[in-house]
Amino acid sequence: MADTERIPIPVYGMTCQHCVKRVTEALEALPGVTQADVDLDAEQAVVTHSGTITRDDLAAAVAEAGYEVPAAA
Repeated sequence: MADTERIPIPVYGMTCQHCVKRVTEALEALPGVTQADVDLDAEQAVVTHSGTITRDDLAAAVAEAGYEVPAAA
């Protein structure tokens, strides 16, 4: 079994639990993602994956769902 990694990313634009569900589903649809914990109040998702997922992959999935991941500082 491959090692897993957790990647925290900020997610802006969520206003309700429906938004949380959309972001969760978008992230968990990516190959290799085993879990996405999305926190509305913290405006953050923590993604657990076993694969070659990058922050850019995660940001693209969030953007496709209609939300924003700010550029890394």
